[in-house]
Amino acid sequence: MIGASGQAIAQAPSARWPSRTNQPPHRDCIIEAGSALIWENDAPVIKRNVSVRVRDDRIVEISTDPIRGDTRRIDARGHLLLPGFISGHTHVSIGSYTRAVIDGGGGTAAPHAVVEAFDDETMDDLMAFNLLELLRSGVTTIVNQDHNVRRAYSYVRVASRWAARGYPSGMIPGVERLFPVWGRKDDKALYDSVPDTLVEIEANRQFGLRYNGSEDGRIRPNMAPHATDTHTPETMGKILEAAKELGNGIHLHLSQSDTETQRVKKLWGVTPAAWLKQLGFYDVPVFAAHMSGLDLENDLKILAENNVFFATCPSGGGPGGTPQPWPEALAAGVKSGPAIDSHSNDMVENVKMAVIHGQARHGLIGKTSKVPLTRPTIEQAVNGATAIPAGVLGRPDLGRIAVGAKADLITIDVTSPLVGGGAMSPRPLWNLLYASGANVRNVMTDGYFQVHDNVFVVDDEARIVERGGKAVERMYVELLKMGYFK
Repeated sequence: MIGASGQAIAQAPSARWPSRTNQPPHRDCIIEAGSALIWENDAPVIKRNVSVRVRDDRIVEISTDPIRGDTRRIDARGHLLLPGFISGHTHVSIGSYTRAVIDGGGGTAAPHAVVEAFDDETMDDLMAFNLLELLRSGVTTIVNQDHNVRRAYSYVRVASRWAARGYPSGMIPGVERLFPVWGRKDDKALYDSVPDTLVEIEANRQFGLRYNGSEDGRIRPNMAPHATDTHTPETMGKILEAAKELGNGIHLHLSQSDTETQRVKKLWGVTPAAWLKQLGFYDVPVFAAHMSGLDLENDLKILAENNVFFATCPSGGGPGGTPQPWPEALAAGVKSGPAIDSHSNDMVENVKMAVIHGQARHGLIGKTSKVPLTRPTIEQAVNGATAIPAGVLGRPDLGRIAVGAKADLITIDVTSPLVGGGAMSPRPLWNLLYASGANVRNVMTDGYFQVHDNVFVVDDEARIVERGGKAVERMYVELLKMGYFK
């Protein structure tokens, strides 16, 4: 396979990665949880003392009475059992190496460039470290816009080893071409970029066709334009064409700043959300992130009417980023919820930060805003990280605990010190406001445990951390040579 840069893309797993000899265990088990978020009457409901029977890749029985039989049992009596989290906007490969740079003011272009020089084995090491973090924090489905098609291949190599579920794609334009187009002073750079962007689109289409439905359906590539202001009608048309062929939707940044919104209005006469409607993008599932530059009085209605998922990413600009308009989206009926973006791969942390940021935004501007706001709750955040994105994906078998649904499940210790009070609360979701990914104890995708009793069971965690650390250390060395940290 040849990438947009003309270089060959390695498609076989690195020789340094041993083959997965031990399949994730326990595709036939009973999880006995202190509390669980069960899907009943088309809504999530908390129930106490729930047993869930898993067989193969499905939930086959749910009961508040003990399930009989000698099947292996998972003791989660101090835990809250939830559907696996779905991150509706993720750049998997970058979190571990941007944490040291995102808050420093030096930008991310130089760190990205250093990492792009890594060979495929080192890129896989970096990818594995970040995917490990996501799994450990309870993410079982990742809508992944990695930073180019080469990294999308890396994601598939690692995710396939660990039975991870994902909707991967390479960002277009990729990170090696992005910044001159995105940071342009005039639109000549945009028009000049079109031929190379078309090559990238085709490379991502070929990636998608190669892996679509692979790994028992766990890998379903989509198409990922970077944003509306880095494309033209010609390139967006080709992306939509490829997305319809693959059948898994589109994933992009949307009105992530006022600059993007004003550029698109100048070029095409409408806001980014309205432009996507004109282009026919809403004929497929659309996952759109950030929206800090949204025309709130006009765009929210478009998004609500067209089944768009708004991924609000509280750590997207670093932990002190400006709260995004999630309260306005909730009030307008836009399908929405917390997502990772990058920097922090802790989904539990991002779920609670979305609530905190949203409540702060509601308190600060709720009485003066021209559009209504809803004060977010932890219940809305969990639903926005499970059932709601599953619905936009067209996957009623994900994001809920129900008989017949996929066995994508997580347990979180909500009774231990610093999180709970030593006993199961009547409102265990509220304890998530004091939890983090460190409290996730079990993670299962498709019936396979990736984390069991707080142990990463599908690979050697110490080796993953060591090799991921060496990759990041190489980046630090190069940045120090550049004087970046000064």
